[in-house]
Amino acid sequence: MSIILIVDDDPDSLWLLQVALEGRGHHVVLAGDGQSALEMAGHCLPDVIVTDWNMPRMDGDVLCERLKCYPALALIPIVMTSARSPPLDRTGLWNIFLRKPIDIETLATTVDSLVTKRLGNNSIRSHCGAAPLCRWPAEALKYWA
Repeated sequence: MSIILIVDDDPDSLWLLQVALEGRGHHVVLAGDGQSALEMAGHCLPDVIVTDWNMPRMDGDVLCERLKCYPALALIPIVMTSARSPPLDRTGLWNIFLRKPIDIETLATTVDSLVTKRLGNNSIRSHCGAAPLCRWPAEALKYWA
């Protein structure tokens, strides 16, 4: 089962995307801002991240930058969503950009495609043993559980 991390400060958007992706067999993890998402990504190592651009504390753009700083998180495919157009000099931080309002079928198909491609790449998963990779020591994770 694939793990999808959805990041958005709008609870209605989180719920809608969660229902759509869980209906396609994905396990969905939710975060309300980039800071929470970064912590969750380090804990659960999602297969795909779907993030909004505009959020409090840490926006989607900064989240993408921070994810690229950690080897275990840097290769996770990212779907950026926003009602505004992204600046052209930042487009390398995510894999796909979808303009809001999002067509749910397009998003679901995109996520399915990214998951298939990621899970089909054995070199990404081959270094994962019984426990997922994480940059934090196991004793630090008990505070997030």
